[in-house]
Amino acid sequence: MMTPSIKPGPEVLEAVIIRFVGDSGDGMQLTGTQFSDTSAMFGNDIATFPNYPAEIRAPQGSLYGVSGFQVHIGSVEISTPGDEVDLLVAMNPAGLKTNLHAVKPGHTIIVDTDAFTKKNLEKAQYEANPLEDGSLDNYRVIEVAMTSMTKEALKDIEGLDNKSITRTKNMFALGMVYWMYDRSLDHTIEFFNKKFKSKPAIIEANTKVLNTGYYFAETLELIPNAYTISPAKMDAGTYRIIMGNTATAWGFLAAAEKAGMELFLGSYPITPASDILHELVKHRHFGVKALQAEDEIAGISSAIGASFAGDLAITTTSGPGLALKGEAVGLAMMLELPLVVVNVQRGGPSTGLPTKTEQSDLLQALYGRNGESPLIILAASTPANCFDFAYEAAKLSLEHMTPVILLTDGYIANGSAPWKIKSVNDMPDIKNKVLSKPKENWHPYDRDKQSLARNWAIPGTPTFEHRVGGLEKDRVSGNVSYVPENHEYMTRIRAEKVQRVENYIPELSTEFADKGDLLVVGWGGTYGSLHTAVKQLNEEGFKTIGYAHFNYINPLPKNTEKILKQFKKVVVCELNTGQFASVLKSKFIGLDILKYNKIQGLPFSNGELVEKFKQLLK
Repeated sequence: MMTPSIKPGPEVLEAVIIRFVGDSGDGMQLTGTQFSDTSAMFGNDIATFPNYPAEIRAPQGSLYGVSGFQVHIGSVEISTPGDEVDLLVAMNPAGLKTNLHAVKPGHTIIVDTDAFTKKNLEKAQYEANPLEDGSLDNYRVIEVAMTSMTKEALKDIEGLDNKSITRTKNMFALGMVYWMYDRSLDHTIEFFNKKFKSKPAIIEANTKVLNTGYYFAETLELIPNAYTISPAKMDAGTYRIIMGNTATAWGFLAAAEKAGMELFLGSYPITPASDILHELVKHRHFGVKALQAEDEIAGISSAIGASFAGDLAITTTSGPGLALKGEAVGLAMMLELPLVVVNVQRGGPSTGLPTKTEQSDLLQALYGRNGESPLIILAASTPANCFDFAYEAAKLSLEHMTPVILLTDGYIANGSAPWKIKSVNDMPDIKNKVLSKPKENWHPYDRDKQSLARNWAIPGTPTFEHRVGGLEKDRVSGNVSYVPENHEYMTRIRAEKVQRVENYIPELSTEFADKGDLLVVGWGGTYGSLHTAVKQLNEEGFKTIGYAHFNYINPLPKNTEKILKQFKKVVVCELNTGQFASVLKSKFIGLDILKYNKIQGLPFSNGELVEKFKQLLK
């Protein structure tokens, strides 16, 4: 008598890194997003990294046309999308060739064998088929004729052309991955029903292919068992997965609500900042006014006009656009009006690498205007805290009557992570400088004694008529003044106003160690990579390495020099050639500040950071 075999339950993993790659038209961004959203609904901690070409539609099958989406999910703290990949889903030879280096030896690769034609192999510059020449022997390769099986699954559905049928093959791959990692199909099927509610044939096709991939994986003997990742332990609350650009938009919505003001966005579309415009346009019911201007200069100029009229005004851009906005930023600084300029940094110079990340606009943000034009500079560090620093940028701008530049970057703007939903009631108060009642002996440049912020007199308010413009202002009346001593006074008072913001921001703190042999310093979107590397070293027994991360760039926290001096070595890690390191060196003469830089359009990997820090600790 034979004993019936018992199917083992899913193997429990702490974390897994999955990368979906294929042509721009293969739907890899959608596939990755659906897997991320489903895992977030399950309760996993998540970090994602979309990586796509700059071309709207690069030549099919080309190496530079590969679009990818990496997701790192876990039951433990996840701060980065990860380095080495546990599972690679490659929809074509080019995707396999450009991403094979990232797969851990012995781990899994799923390929669509239908795409490995002679023509596609030549486009990917393969001399031989890697599925046949033994070059993949160090990996567990699962060969699936996805395109053929997708067409077979949909042969009885009417109303679909061959192109529409082929486009659903990404759902076959997603279904397989859902089975492998014990994910539910429900969230994605609900997504189909909402997105394509007027196209029932598309709903049916995608749902059927998703299920086909799922059940194919279940019966495939090459996949011995499924895996599962338990929910992560997080603070109690309601969460959603959020992209950095969406979080930025929502932070401004919350600030406008808290300040009791209408929100105005004047913007010109530019990669990778355009999604902030797209998101805010959805919320006109909250009093949002959004203008898609004809160019960058018109975008910021309209925002300055809205600020003059009493709105919370913002403008969004990337590095090339910030260059064009430079004169108008100086105008807002001279007018001493609140304005938030968001720069979602990308690879430069010029148009550079539009879809790749970089931190090379720091010096432009600090000094990229004519004359003495100091501004408040902030930098968000995760997709989720883009919300907090958009709110903080609006708060500081309104309370100190000066423009603020908020730096994010393509990595965190397009990446996503779980975000605990906040109530506007729990956010810090925002006190603007608007004058609402007539005031005797009023002058437009009367200043608050502590902050030095001037009044905000809205046009049309009786007794508050005053002159504005880009010419130098008299320190009291606001009229045009060419008096040498007045110009020097106004130049210094505007700089002092920005410097005094240090009294209104938190002091710098360190993680893991508050003194010791090595302090790792980062700013902006490198937080996840640097935090993870220092945490790993700490767990390995390196207890004399600390980590300090800067979100406030100008002014710096008041205790910055004190913190830096607590360590024998300081290394500043940036995705540029060393801009923040140069700033720190210029401000704190005598400190030996080291640099570790990467300028490849990619974030730091955990492995390269750990190796570098170990070298410095020797």
